[in-house]
Amino acid sequence: MSVIIKQVLKGSPAYKAGVRAGDTLVSLDKNEIMDVLDYRFYQENEKLTLEYINSKGKLKSAKIKKGEYDELGLEFETYLMDKKHSCRNKCVFCFIDQLPKGLRETLYFKDDDSRLSFLFGNYITLTNITEHEVERIIKLHISPINISVHTTNPELRVRMMNNKNAGKVLEIIGRFNDAGIKINCQMVLCPGYNDGEELERTLRDLTALENAECIAAVPVGLTRYREGLADVKPFDKENARKTIEIIDRFGDECVEKYGNRRVFAADEFYIIAEKPLPDATYYEEFLQLENGVGLVPLMLKEAFEAIENCDYKLQSQRIITIATGEAAYPFISQIVDRMVKKWDNLICKVIAVKNNFFGGEITVSGLVTATDIIEQLNGKDLGEELLIPSVMLRDGGDMFLDSITLDELKEKLGVQITHVDNDGFVLVDSILSIKE
Repeated sequence: MSVIIKQVLKGSPAYKAGVRAGDTLVSLDKNEIMDVLDYRFYQENEKLTLEYINSKGKLKSAKIKKGEYDELGLEFETYLMDKKHSCRNKCVFCFIDQLPKGLRETLYFKDDDSRLSFLFGNYITLTNITEHEVERIIKLHISPINISVHTTNPELRVRMMNNKNAGKVLEIIGRFNDAGIKINCQMVLCPGYNDGEELERTLRDLTALENAECIAAVPVGLTRYREGLADVKPFDKENARKTIEIIDRFGDECVEKYGNRRVFAADEFYIIAEKPLPDATYYEEFLQLENGVGLVPLMLKEAFEAIENCDYKLQSQRIITIATGEAAYPFISQIVDRMVKKWDNLICKVIAVKNNFFGGEITVSGLVTATDIIEQLNGKDLGEELLIPSVMLRDGGDMFLDSITLDELKEKLGVQITHVDNDGFVLVDSILSIKE
């Protein structure tokens, strides 16, 4: 597949070689360039031959010399150099299928793209990966690969993902393992589907793989918009406790066999089970923070260290409010309780925002909407500043899931609003208004 070059940066190696915007990239050192992974891998050489078709339709060849890690200087229409691969599954637990109508369009796109797994840590199901992509991952040793496994029972995987190929592609995991590709595995657990004995089967299969370096389980998230969807129940206290017991048992076996734990339950399981969260050291390298695995223990560790070591003095009384999700509320409150004892002129109120928008089963901060914040905080004395977690906003930090902007929320509540990253040190600095 040839790719049209949108722009060539002036002064770059490709520009100096005569390549221009509108030309078509064909190959690097005779390797066909299909997308961004091919391009990024094959451009690394200090000496290479670039083949392209110029604006007159003539095939040209350019010899290029550059630093080993220097970019060629080519830019394309999209970052991936083609379209994102969309998901072909209809999973019984899919969160996107549970979204109400009327949200911004990008929220409804389901990606399932092996390139995004490598570039940004996205998880893939393998159901739409091509043999070319599998062979390329092995050939280029692209590692780690993040896979949404859910279950290693082929028939159950087909049923849960509503895709006839969902069971067949499980063999690809073994191929990656045999090739030395590191694998991070995710399981969305649904009571009555892939928990209990099925979870034990899956963990038995995955922990047998030498290169499955992190295996994490998260509980299914259920919104109130499930009309016409599969009958899936939420986890209760008893089921959550049984799930943690299974995961701990396999984790202990991995410590004995491999020297590290490998198998973890998401923080949300402990919250549902009403069990204390493990200490931060339990989570080793925190390989699945993005799935809420060890997120709270790490934040608490960082925050408590920051409080203990901070000698900053508040010059005057500071009155603020923190709005967070129901799941995080008790932990944020722990941090604030320590802080108000150390800084007696700090007044900080923590408010748990109930998720009426998606329904009471959703308690995480990342799914809190501006609509609920307005309904529950409007008219309250919030002090001089309102702090909210950055995960409530899209990547640009400017808009909530319900398409209300941060500026609109500020205007509605009449208070300065600061969004704070999930970092204990940053949280403490933000509460005290310590500026870098």
